[in-house]
Amino acid sequence: MDKRDRAELFRERLSDALRSRDMNRSDLARGAGLDRSTVSQLLSDDAPRLPNGQALAAISSALGVSSDWLLGLSTHRGAAAEILDQAVQVAETERHPVDEHLLAWYRDAVGAKVRHVPANLPDVLKTEAVLAYEYAGETLRTADQAITGTRDQRALLGRAETDMEIALSKEALEGFARGEGLWTDLPAEMRREQLEAMGRSLSDLYPSLRLHLFAANDRYSAPFTVFGQKWAALYLGQRYLAFSNTRHVQLFSSHFDDLVRHAVVRSHEAGEFAATLARSV
Repeated sequence: MDKRDRAELFRERLSDALRSRDMNRSDLARGAGLDRSTVSQLLSDDAPRLPNGQALAAISSALGVSSDWLLGLSTHRGAAAEILDQAVQVAETERHPVDEHLLAWYRDAVGAKVRHVPANLPDVLKTEAVLAYEYAGETLRTADQAITGTRDQRALLGRAETDMEIALSKEALEGFARGEGLWTDLPAEMRREQLEAMGRSLSDLYPSLRLHLFAANDRYSAPFTVFGQKWAALYLGQRYLAFSNTRHVQLFSSHFDDLVRHAVVRSHEAGEFAATLARSV
């Protein structure tokens, strides 16, 4: 953003903050210890200007808003002491592939790119048999609820404007094919059907849905999702740590892009890779 555009945004946000607090220019001048002429210049439509550091701090304090918000560096208008609470939230959830929080974030990101690193296999690509197996031991949510929830997420993926990328370790998919860890008791036939279905879905939905496989011995990632430019959710198990600060969201996006850059199986190859694994089961 160039200086003039930032000055114009500052003027708009300063005017908005004054209206929100039912203050006029004289009130702001008194509260910030500034000349009324200085305030008038900052609010002028003809030649927007930016305040110096001392004036900016005084204005932010008088209005109870963040100086970063006034300058367009943050989406949160709260004072500094409130920003962390606004930008980082803890969302309670039961273990379930799609709950109310996730669906709301997915809907909010329609038309924007969604970047997702799953905890194991991507839920949107799981067969009903695999979901039933995975959630068989759940007491708070049934396997049927898990299946229904995943259908809702797939419906969102079916929209024309969908753009979703998934990054998963190649070893996780190979471990599934061999029936390791969580999948030890899942019959080989179900694992094969899952990989075949994944291969078909990745081919049919490409490029709206893209899967990148990175090497676990080269890169590591905790499970998270970035919903456009608005939200990033880090999965902690029974809770999400949700970030809405622009800088935090960009940090998660940058990490995801690093996984994609170092993928050993590219998105256009992922469907065939899954189909090949299916034939090895």
